[in-house]
Amino acid sequence: MGMRKGSPFFVVLLGFGFFIATYNLVTMVIHNRNWNFPTQLVDRSTLALRSDPIVGMPNEFKKSGGPRRLFHVALTATDAPYSKWQCRIMYYWYKKMKDLEGSEMGGFTRVLHSGNPDNLMDEIPTFVVDPLPAGMDRGYIVLNRPWAFVQWLEKAKIEEDYILMGEPDHIFVNPLPNLSRGDYPAAFPFFYIKPSDNEKIIRKFYPEEKGPVTNVDPIGNSPVIIKKSQLQKIAPTWMNVSLKMKEDPETDKSFGWVLEMYAYAVASALHGVQHILHKDFMIQPPWDLKVGNSFIIHYTYGCDYSLKGELTYGKIGEWRFDKRSHLQGPPPRNLSLPPPGVPESVVRLVKMVNEATANIPGWDQAS
Repeated sequence: MGMRKGSPFFVVLLGFGFFIATYNLVTMVIHNRNWNFPTQLVDRSTLALRSDPIVGMPNEFKKSGGPRRLFHVALTATDAPYSKWQCRIMYYWYKKMKDLEGSEMGGFTRVLHSGNPDNLMDEIPTFVVDPLPAGMDRGYIVLNRPWAFVQWLEKAKIEEDYILMGEPDHIFVNPLPNLSRGDYPAAFPFFYIKPSDNEKIIRKFYPEEKGPVTNVDPIGNSPVIIKKSQLQKIAPTWMNVSLKMKEDPETDKSFGWVLEMYAYAVASALHGVQHILHKDFMIQPPWDLKVGNSFIIHYTYGCDYSLKGELTYGKIGEWRFDKRSHLQGPPPRNLSLPPPGVPESVVRLVKMVNEATANIPGWDQAS
């Protein structure tokens, strides 16, 4: 069910060369937005009085009730084989979980930022957007993510009032309800996102007059369930902050591959948006041992074990599953299961990958 391509809106400035005109594609999106951000929606001192100390959910929002609040599942992707096979597995499990009891999943879109349709258009609902102008990502392809969301939000018809921002290496392991409450989006707290420990850098983009640095949540943009109206405001700022962080050598060096995650956290804080932090939103094998009541398996880390079931992280194991072993094409069907003693989370991950690959038509064909 291929969907139409979002038309680009390049602005050609008279008297300037092609490179400057192309660069202005981004500058226009950024600077036509008002940098005078709205005042914060929530005063953190007030929020603290009403918060659950475990998940940070305001008490009055703990019971949702009412009609189902559907959210649209969206992820950004490239046309590389590595991205494609992960998207196919994610979409398979989305379809399996979507209509189960407890799910509030709505539609699904792969936001493809390669600029052209690919061979998965008929398999996965896809909206094609443009990549950043050549060289602007400075070799950090993740900078295309906020730009892709800006284009998709402006040009696509999205029926749902909420959006889940996901990633290709997410597998839905339980039916996912809408975890947001009121104007509080839901997010997963990452242990390595530490705004308070990086206050000097954060203050370059989140000035003191905006409030304490603790207003910047320890999150990335994914997984996040958020009101569409909030994300429409945050996304251009997220893009702007991402580019400015990448242009700053100190910030680029300090934040490295998680720069775009910090940029989303800062952009949200600039708009006064604070998130409910859900530790059970997802698990990350091999560090999280059990699936439990979590909703997503994020398989970003390699899983290496001896045949005795002992973790050998940092050293290639006698048994291993690592998505990076399959950069050039999909993993084979029927991967070997982990040896005895390996945590349930890893066993479940491999079984779910195997189920998906066994049932997706044409899996072994070249991507």
